[in-house]
Amino acid sequence: MAKKKFIPVKSDIVFHMFFTDRKSEESLIAFLKAILVLPDDDYEIELMDPHLTREFSEDKLGIIDIKLKTKSGKTIQIEMQQKITPKFINRAIFYQAKLVIEQIRSGDDYKVINKTISILITDESLVAGSPRYHHCFRYYDREAGVELTDLIEIHTLELPKLPDNTDGTDLYNWARFIAAESEEDMDMAAESSPQLKQAVVRYRELTADEKTRELYERREKARHDYVSDMNWAREEGEQKGLVEGKAVGERAKALTIARNLLSMNLSVNKITTATGLTYKEIEDLRVLR
Repeated sequence: MAKKKFIPVKSDIVFHMFFTDRKSEESLIAFLKAILVLPDDDYEIELMDPHLTREFSEDKLGIIDIKLKTKSGKTIQIEMQQKITPKFINRAIFYQAKLVIEQIRSGDDYKVINKTISILITDESLVAGSPRYHHCFRYYDREAGVELTDLIEIHTLELPKLPDNTDGTDLYNWARFIAAESEEDMDMAAESSPQLKQAVVRYRELTADEKTRELYERREKARHDYVSDMNWAREEGEQKGLVEGKAVGERAKALTIARNLLSMNLSVNKITTATGLTYKEIEDLRVLR
């Protein structure tokens, strides 16, 4: 029997499925405890709808990987990003701002605003000039050495910066679990703690499921097709000049519109009519969400 392909936790499909699965709730809490400093009773969590609310119909729609609320009302968003885009930080700031805005309604006092925490996990280096794999950012005056508020908190966890040898922290062990590239890496993660052993067992149950593997393969194929399309579009634009380049730009615009319509749960038929894209192109975009 052929050995099955290893599916990494850091694949956004598996990351989302694993950490939002009720059977993995203890693992999610253990990971949060490893990276955050909260009161013990605040780790009673509730998973929330990952769609960010829009105040006006023309507002940009946001969808985050994992959104949850703690017992005291703190909001936490977790993002797993394998490829860093030029505007990744800008998007993360936008999403966190939306988490603040959606807490307050007309007539509410600003005191209703509770703490929002972003956890950005990346498979590429993000914070230039620092070898540390974990950072915590807040509103802070560097010269005076004082903090304005802790209402906004952003954590970065950069997997490429993990040292080869453990630093003795639970966070290191969880980061190694997420960064695992082979079954051997998973075996090592399972040996680090009882919580990680339980997480590895659940991960293997999840990735043994044929539906999960099919979703992962479709996601990877759609990702490769998208990259190929973008490369082709760039090359065509360079070779055929501004006229053809404009057509390429129209296709990119149609793809963007289609993604937004998918986020609004419109049917594929309506999206093909609105954008001119094919049924297959829309289905590929659905997998890429």
